[in-house]
Amino acid sequence: MDGQTLTLRSDTDGRIRRSARPYDRITVIGMGAWGTALAAVAASAGREVRLWGRRADLARDINETRVNTRHLPDAHLPEGILALTDLPAALEHSEAVLLVTPSRTLRKVCAELRPYLPQGVPLVLCCKGIEQGTGYLLSHLVEEELPGHPVGALSGPTFAKETVLGHPTAATIAFEFRYTDRLRPEDSPAARLSVSMSSSAFRPYISDDLVGVEIGGAVKNVIAIACGMMTGAGFAENTRAALIARGMDEMKFLAEALGGRRETITGLSGAGDLTLTCSSTTSRNMSLGVQLGQGKARSECFDGKKVVVEGEVNAISVVDLARRIGVHMPICETVHAILHEGAALDESFTDLWARPLESEPRALSIELVHPKARRDPAQ
Repeated sequence: MDGQTLTLRSDTDGRIRRSARPYDRITVIGMGAWGTALAAVAASAGREVRLWGRRADLARDINETRVNTRHLPDAHLPEGILALTDLPAALEHSEAVLLVTPSRTLRKVCAELRPYLPQGVPLVLCCKGIEQGTGYLLSHLVEEELPGHPVGALSGPTFAKETVLGHPTAATIAFEFRYTDRLRPEDSPAARLSVSMSSSAFRPYISDDLVGVEIGGAVKNVIAIACGMMTGAGFAENTRAALIARGMDEMKFLAEALGGRRETITGLSGAGDLTLTCSSTTSRNMSLGVQLGQGKARSECFDGKKVVVEGEVNAISVVDLARRIGVHMPICETVHAILHEGAALDESFTDLWARPLESEPRALSIELVHPKARRDPAQ
């Protein structure tokens, strides 16, 4: 085949079957649980993987014992992963780079990468959020810091431990499609990354809706905190299901306002990720909400340890962005008020449920005063 792409037509359903060339050498930036899990996924798919992080002890453990002793102590990593603390060495000859750092440190990390990135190499966001202050989606941030590189995102219902242990897992890989990508989709970064990461256990789907995928990943963490709060306060499945469904609607409105597609929010990176994150305390977002709902002070959560919870940060940036562009997101507003404005949890959720009664299809456009709404003291 000499590196050429083969195109086949199925005799059964008429769909064109295409073969895409994988990226053979992948660099993963971030040696935490999710970065390590994605390194394992890529190695299991036959790729040569460089896993970069700042901690020399973790790099040594991974190289010598095939275990990330701090973040995934129960998982044995496959061969084909080389852990490094030397950034130039990690990026040398890389064909694709996965960015798996906390969203709040992403801009700083991009500045560190700039001198060493191979020209034109695709960058894949594997963190989720909206930049506080600017309101930028993370892809916009990366494009600003690292121009000249295709930027995409990998997102979906993916707990790191389950992924690295080989439980069947699906995710979405999204890049904006250029005209040439539509003519030859098998040569697009999204298609090539999908093939690069595919294995018997990990199944990536391909998307051209980068905005929709990013919004799903950013907002679901905030909704998960809401679900956790109500669970911790003693409410049951009805409440959680309602928050998931209406939270997904908030995700749709925000994605659509920014040029994304509502359809994307019903997929893996939206409904799939939202359902997973809102259903288990394996999620730090859900876990934080549960502890707060049980009446713990924020400083007492996670046994007083400093644990980064993306939804706690995202509650600020998501609500700020929604307010800027005029999108109403009452669940996210409620979480923001409790976490960052000192609002009482019980009163805030009572008010959430007593908002004006609305029609579920937007086109019906009905709004009624809720009979149990508290009167505004100023009136």
